[in-house]
Amino acid sequence: MRVLIQRVSEARCRIAGEVYSEIGAGMVVLVGVGCDECDDDIEWLVKKIPALRIFDDEAGVMNLSVNDIKGDVMIVSQFTLHASTRKGNRPSWIKAAPEAVSRPLYTRFVERMEEALGRGVATGSFGADMKIELINDGPVTIWIDTKNRE
Repeated sequence: MRVLIQRVSEARCRIAGEVYSEIGAGMVVLVGVGCDECDDDIEWLVKKIPALRIFDDEAGVMNLSVNDIKGDVMIVSQFTLHASTRKGNRPSWIKAAPEAVSRPLYTRFVERMEEALGRGVATGSFGADMKIELINDGPVTIWIDTKNRE
C-alpha cells in the first residue's frame, strides 16, 4: 500500500459540490492499494501512522503524534498513487488493484485505523469524483510505501 500523509490545519472532501466530510487539525491520509497488498500491510500502517511524531510540541519541535494532540484523521482512497510514469507521458495504472480487491482492503484499513485511534475517522467515498480541500500545515507531507519500509 502507498500512503501520502499531509499534516493539516483543516480539510474537507466535496462530492458533487457538497461537503461529504471534514476535519480540523490532524492529518489527511491518501491511500493507494496495489495488486499485491495484504492484511500485513494494513497492520503495519495502522501501527505506524498514529504514532508518527509530525506535530509540534510546546518548543516547536515535531515530537507529537496525532494521538498526542487528539487530532482528526481523514482517509481517502486514491488509486493514482500507484501511477507508473516510466514509459511515455500518460501514466499507467497497471499496479493499482482492481476495485474488487482494493475496496475491501481500503474498508479494512479505515476500520483498523478507527480501532487504533479509538475514535472515528472522516473518509471520502470510494471511487467517487472527489474534491479534497486542505491546508497543509508546515507544509508537512510524508510518503510511505509498505513495499519499501524505510
